[in-house]
Amino acid sequence: MVSGGYKDDQDHGDVIVYTGHGGQDGAKNQISDQSLDDPGNAALVTSYLEGQLVRVIRGAHRNSQYAPRSGYRYDGLYRVTSYGSTVGADGHRIWQFRLEADQRGDIPEHSAQEAQLPLQGLLVEAPIGVASPARVRREIQRTVRNSRVIRQVKSWHGGVCQLCGLAVVLPGGVYSEGAHIQALGDPYNGPDTTDNVLCLCPTCHVMFDGGAIVLTDELDIVRHGAKVGTLRTHPQHVIDLARVRSHRERWRG
Repeated sequence: MVSGGYKDDQDHGDVIVYTGHGGQDGAKNQISDQSLDDPGNAALVTSYLEGQLVRVIRGAHRNSQYAPRSGYRYDGLYRVTSYGSTVGADGHRIWQFRLEADQRGDIPEHSAQEAQLPLQGLLVEAPIGVASPARVRREIQRTVRNSRVIRQVKSWHGGVCQLCGLAVVLPGGVYSEGAHIQALGDPYNGPDTTDNVLCLCPTCHVMFDGGAIVLTDELDIVRHGAKVGTLRTHPQHVIDLARVRSHRERWRG
């Protein structure tokens, strides 16, 4: 529900920076830190981890040009693409979720039987799926990444993961991913520069983006709170420590 209830919300239409639930008083002032233990926030994390889509409803309020003039309006399906914590406008730690409009369009309404949650321990028939999924055309705003920046970082490290040292060798070459230390786009707005990019294997990329791995200012690798090694470096690949601190601060909550 996007209805102007939190000062730190940002509504860009197809991209929403949604502030998590909790910690407000009756006047909508943030008076305490938010927690991922809150059921609403935990549900959005689950949506991110499992790739589940979120139905967005906008309510009338003056802080967004995309809100209806009155009442409430269903605005379709969005995907949780990232999340993290920060200090909000009222000085307390909040959790924010980046939602992007899903390009696949809406999905058919479920029947009443399908909508019921299965009881734990009962056998449930697996979904059959669709042999020929429908296609829809939809415009969406996305941050454009410079592929040359990613290629340069990968070249410096030969496709070897800077966190775990793994080289994912496939027929035809080595596979690796460019991971931005300070994420691009709202609300993080990191730069698309080589000093803000790491060369990672897919597993470490997911763990780094999800906060399971952070770096210290000495570039030590901390996984789930324990030091496990030191970042692999290259003389030409300078890491911006301000980006490292920004990533670490995002997951401090």
